[in-house]
Amino acid sequence: MPNRPMALLCMGPSQTESDRLVIRKLAPHRDPNWVCAAWQLSTTLCGFAVCWAGMWWCLSYSYWVTLCLAPLTAAFLVRLFILQHDCGHRSFFRSRWANDVCGSFLSVLTLTPYHCWRREHAVHHATSGDLDRRGLGGEISVMTLGEYRQAGRWKRFGYRLYRNPLILLLMGPWFHFLVRQRFTGGLPPTWKKERANVHITNLAILGLVLLMAWLVGWQALLLIHFPVVVIGASLGVWLFYMQHQYENAYWRPHGQWDYVAAALDGSSHYRLPKVLQWFSANIGLHHIHHLDSRIPNYRLQRCVDEHPELKAARSLSIWDSLSCLSMRLWDEQQGKMVGFPCG
Repeated sequence: MPNRPMALLCMGPSQTESDRLVIRKLAPHRDPNWVCAAWQLSTTLCGFAVCWAGMWWCLSYSYWVTLCLAPLTAAFLVRLFILQHDCGHRSFFRSRWANDVCGSFLSVLTLTPYHCWRREHAVHHATSGDLDRRGLGGEISVMTLGEYRQAGRWKRFGYRLYRNPLILLLMGPWFHFLVRQRFTGGLPPTWKKERANVHITNLAILGLVLLMAWLVGWQALLLIHFPVVVIGASLGVWLFYMQHQYENAYWRPHGQWDYVAAALDGSSHYRLPKVLQWFSANIGLHHIHHLDSRIPNYRLQRCVDEHPELKAARSLSIWDSLSCLSMRLWDEQQGKMVGFPCG
């Protein structure tokens, strides 16, 4: 079963015949197209390179102008990450080898070890929305309201600090991509291939850094790339946050957890303007992606157009998504995300 999404291999006892019928409905959209993939890859790499070079050129005139180009460069970096994400699901190209080579190459630019991230992310797809398997797939941590009320003062303080937007969406993301992913701490000892991949990726990143420092200088490299990484990491985490953290999200105990319900109810449709949908490579159609992760990003919109019955339970505009920042805890009694209780 080479074409079966990895997440489906871990669906567990909650899979039903109805679930399988829904997934089979999407099967015709899985077929990768190398022309679409090559076009996406080449245009995104060129856009990133041109913007980065533009920032370097502007350094001679004004650093403020350089910084003005940083969000656009970061947007291309986010798109490169999402293309790597597709490679990790082996959906970008038809060939497994092509996906792994492309994903490994992009991982040096995105600072994200490809094979390690691929395995962690597969766990996320297999456990998203499962209360008893929280934290296994590298997602944003969520406490229930009951757990929060029973927690000690310092645990509450730590969770409040973690969920503070300044930490979660600004300081934490760049630290995660620049520092946290350079180490293998927290990875199971049996993940030998993934541990080796972290070290190999670190060596490749070091080589690229030394090359760029030789070409443009250390100071220029830091002035250009650090803002790009900070903005790109924050944008990426913001997208990930919006896809699963909203009021009527989906969380169930393992015995009640259902794969299709977790996809349709627990993954949002983040409605973005066309230009932002392009930069985010259709990742806002996250409910379809969670239904079948083997569908390439360039076919997700067609899935929605051809199967309007497969709508996400929650559709968010940019304006709607701002209110999601206050959603911090899962209230098991009300079945929804809520803010911190007073007192």
